[in-house]
Amino acid sequence: MSLDVRTDTAVPAPRSRPTTLDQRELRRRERRFRHRDKWWGYALIAPAGLGLAVFYLWPVAQTLYYSFTEWGAFGGTTWIGLSNYRTLVGDPEFWQSLGNTGIYTGLVLLGIPLSMALAVLLNIKGLRGTGVYRTFYFLPVVTMPAAVAVVWRWLYNGDAGILNHALSTIGIDGTYWVSDPHTIRFAVAIVGVWMTVGYNMILLLAGLQSIPGDYYEAAALDGAGRVRQFFSVTLPLLSPTLFFTTVLSVIQSLQVFDLVYLIIGANTNNSLQNPAYGEGQTVVMLFFQKAFFDNQRGYGAAIVCVLFVLIMALTAVQFRLQKRWVHYA
Repeated sequence: MSLDVRTDTAVPAPRSRPTTLDQRELRRRERRFRHRDKWWGYALIAPAGLGLAVFYLWPVAQTLYYSFTEWGAFGGTTWIGLSNYRTLVGDPEFWQSLGNTGIYTGLVLLGIPLSMALAVLLNIKGLRGTGVYRTFYFLPVVTMPAAVAVVWRWLYNGDAGILNHALSTIGIDGTYWVSDPHTIRFAVAIVGVWMTVGYNMILLLAGLQSIPGDYYEAAALDGAGRVRQFFSVTLPLLSPTLFFTTVLSVIQSLQVFDLVYLIIGANTNNSLQNPAYGEGQTVVMLFFQKAFFDNQRGYGAAIVCVLFVLIMALTAVQFRLQKRWVHYA
């Protein structure tokens, strides 16, 4: 009797290295897939890019072109070169509106310390009702400027306004706040601060909550009190958020239109309704006046182009100066 033992163990064949032709084919396929993925990326951003080009880039280019033209009474444009810009330099109304806008921007920036104080208070641990306070302070941000203007015009009313009534109880005679050239800038700026303080507070509160608690524990171990911790820990680590809120506030304030326009009223061709209109007029209001009431659309385009350059320049200066006081952890 013989035993026939067979082992059918399969021995794998040795893997051969890819030939030169296979490597070329792999590279070709890789390039094809990469090229296809690139076009898929272009296809995905095409809707957003088309919207950006149609609704932003093309109007900017068109406005720049119109700033070198003069519009006729029945439409049509005539190329006049730098004439609108030369007129703009010698226009006292433009410089007054630019000064008004600068004062408004500076006064609104004073609301950032108020926003920071509110954010610090709401960041206190164990404080009850923080959600209610956040909602309360954020309500002006989501309120329409038209509604805000109507309410504040009623508050500022010189005859039956609540503000003058409250001042009369302590023996102070109020004035016509939005019709007095001496008070119009401050009255409008107060409304601007009231509308933006909640938004800045939310941003600063988010920045405060992103600061690790280890920094405060280390500072406390070194003997630093609350005030010292605020200036040595909180302010440096919150400086990026402060920088962001400052840049955003400057850009928004330089473009203010609807709020101021609805509070102080319109300056039509027929009559000057508000005696304090000149002291409250902003640059965008001047553009609206020249372009749509006086039919000087080329001159109005020159105004907004100068404003655009001014905003870009101030933003560039802010980014340049941030290296001196902004600290990124």
